[in-house]
Amino acid sequence: MSSARAKSLPFAVASGAAIGVLGGMIGLGGAEFRLPLLIGAFGFVALQAVVLNKALSLVVVITALPARLLGVPYSSVADHWTVIVNLLAGSLIGAWLGATWATRMQSKTLYRVLAVLLVGIAVTLVATHLGDLRPSGITGPMQVTAAVIAGAGIGVVAALMGVAGGELLIPAIVLLYGIDIKVSGSLSLAVSLPTMLVAFARYSRDQSFAVLAENKTFLVAMAAGSVTGTLIGGLLLDVVPSLVLIPLLAALLVLSAVKVWSHE
Repeated sequence: MSSARAKSLPFAVASGAAIGVLGGMIGLGGAEFRLPLLIGAFGFVALQAVVLNKALSLVVVITALPARLLGVPYSSVADHWTVIVNLLAGSLIGAWLGATWATRMQSKTLYRVLAVLLVGIAVTLVATHLGDLRPSGITGPMQVTAAVIAGAGIGVVAALMGVAGGELLIPAIVLLYGIDIKVSGSLSLAVSLPTMLVAFARYSRDQSFAVLAENKTFLVAMAAGSVTGTLIGGLLLDVVPSLVLIPLLAALLVLSAVKVWSHE
């Protein structure tokens, strides 16, 4: 780990906590906000930042599982096992492909792909939280096919950005299956965890994976802040009106996208 990052460990804890709070306040882990910070504030190159973000996202998701299981009965999740299977059928393949593409892209290309995806996440946040999200009404084989395709796309995006994918999985589950958003959140964790593990396994075969061993102290510091912040943010869920919070977060993502696009 560079001396500059060693000196910034308190900032890693604080920034991880702040991002965790922001994500927790809208029911997410905040990885989409952490990625541009890893690139801009801490100086990691694109692929290193993605690998670090993926590792941090895994920690946040694993620690969120017990609390989520307490809030939503296991039976409510088990009743919708077909939803999990359908989405996983696509997301596991998408995760492997996304991680493969990320390791083969030139840094400049990956920066620009990440910038476009950040804008896409911003649009999704606004549409999900401020729009009228209603079930699509499709059933049968078309529903299964749509779920597999959606899962594949989400798997690619999650792998490329190093995120859990909940910001995309939850609206997809609501749209395709009409399931309550709280249960959808638990189902998204059941899909995102194995999907993240597949992407993580693919990244472990690339030399960029060494960034984890080289920055263990930094990783622990930011993980501690992220988990703490996410838990606090969860307690503050719906404290700030969505009409105020969501546009601010979307604007932050767009601003981050502009900076990542032009990053050298």
